[in-house]
Amino acid sequence: MKLEEKLHELKKPIMVLGTSSGAGKSLTVTAICRILKNLGEEPIPFKGQNMSNNAWVDWDGGEMAYSQALQAFACGINPSSEMNPILLKPQGNSISEVIHLGKSIGTTSAKNYYKDWFMPGWEVIKKSLKSIYKSNPNCRLIIEGAGSPVEMNLIHRDLTNLKIAKYLKANCILVTDIERGGVFAQIVGTLELMKPEEKKLIKGIIINRFRGDLSLFEEGKKWIEEKTQIPVIGIIPWLNDSFPPEDSLDLLEKKSRFKNPEIKVGIIKLPSISNFSDFDPLENEDSILIEWIEESQNLMKYDFIIIPGSKQTIKDQIFLEKSGLTQDLRVYANNNGNIIGICGGLQMLGTTLEDPYFKEGSKNFSEQKIKGIGLLPLKTTFFKKKLTRQINSVSVWPCKSEINGFEIHNGQTELDNLQSSLKIKTIFKDLDLGWYIENNGGGTIAGTYIHGIFENDSWRDQYINLIRKNKNLPKLNKKPISYRLKRESIINNLANEFHKHLNIKSFLN
Repeated sequence: MKLEEKLHELKKPIMVLGTSSGAGKSLTVTAICRILKNLGEEPIPFKGQNMSNNAWVDWDGGEMAYSQALQAFACGINPSSEMNPILLKPQGNSISEVIHLGKSIGTTSAKNYYKDWFMPGWEVIKKSLKSIYKSNPNCRLIIEGAGSPVEMNLIHRDLTNLKIAKYLKANCILVTDIERGGVFAQIVGTLELMKPEEKKLIKGIIINRFRGDLSLFEEGKKWIEEKTQIPVIGIIPWLNDSFPPEDSLDLLEKKSRFKNPEIKVGIIKLPSISNFSDFDPLENEDSILIEWIEESQNLMKYDFIIIPGSKQTIKDQIFLEKSGLTQDLRVYANNNGNIIGICGGLQMLGTTLEDPYFKEGSKNFSEQKIKGIGLLPLKTTFFKKKLTRQINSVSVWPCKSEINGFEIHNGQTELDNLQSSLKIKTIFKDLDLGWYIENNGGGTIAGTYIHGIFENDSWRDQYINLIRKNKNLPKLNKKPISYRLKRESIINNLANEFHKHLNIKSFLN
């Protein structure tokens, strides 16, 4: 029996649509997932197609968007690439890597995506839905849309909004962000552009990120309901918890909450930055202030600097060189600064980057082999096949500790025999996962392939203590605070606030 013939037997799916990107769809889904879990249901998140370089690797080695992984955590279940069957990872110049059910299967231009990938994409979405329901017949899908559902120039090739809503006959919620202004036009305009059969699926409207007294919006609520004939089922206040950004635009707007930090961290804002959720554990450290570095400057005000992951490592290394940041980082390192590179950041810290198959942003022959920053005696060669896997290892620096995380990268890194490698040491018992060098003055240059390294509490605390020692600050003598427990607390706080202000029963049946 086809899935569409069985829908009447299944719990009604809930779909969260938005009036724009960044309206709050992802966090709304996260909150609803946790609320329903607490009510005894079996929620499962789903997003048919996501475009993001902020990725996660499931336990089968499949890539998926981090936002769906976070939503799975909210459901109390393990993330699976079936929850995000299509992941598009932008590479620049309107080109994206196409990932189906966790596996990379090619690249596409935006112009050719509809022609080449629409029908295969729809089939993989249906396959995932069927598989989820087969394994979890009592579940309720909580589905996230993407961007706006009524981008009229794109709607014919929209795989992840109204096409899924109509296929599953889902109860849809429309979320809008009042913080960005124009909330009435956003709501009415979105609904007006829907077809009558699509508009009928909208069961409620959520006003997100409201500042001040909620009662002051009563007149606005009444106007919206009279104009649209759809109830406003929630007015969600501005929440102060440090939630993961939904996309790279949110990342730039994100500000650290702490005004009197003891440690100041600079993160290089690479043009092709990936996996920025790596830094969420640092966002939740009371003693740390994070700033984003986008242009050449004196870096000595930072206690340590992070070079993050990159979707286009050679392209981003060329950016560092042309912007002057490569030289800034060398000066900073020579003055006993502390630098840590993650994945692509590790590769850029090395001496040489070689891209024989044009996998990492090299455009021509002259760019196929370029110099790195040169702070670690390592060379990286990029191959055709990508490595994606969960990691369980043991660190030997800055402390002995069990380490969990994941790898997503092209490229193999090894010691550069052209330079002295006597000073370099390995960070983990698995010798190919990370390296470091200690400066005579106390600073360290380190790099690792492990995404999620800062989620390892003992390791994070000991690294921060190295930085504190360099500043003559007292050692953190607290018991390490589990980031995973902190994440659970954040999700619970999010769900509790939504539950207080959201009529959850209005869209369950």
